[in-house]
Amino acid sequence: MARPIKETPILYGEDAKRFEARMKEKRRISPEERARMKATYEALKKVCDFV
Repeated sequence: MARPIKETPILYGEDAKRFEARMKEKRRISPEERARMKATYEALKKVCDFV
């Protein structure tokens, strides 16, 4: 039988401010990294059967 899922903790104070600031940051991906990710995705798409 499955165990119940614990409640998500609520952040307060400095932890909450730090979390919010990190969520607002835009993460830049280099063209090389994007190409590597796309190649990996295409390779997995060939191997897997998504129906």
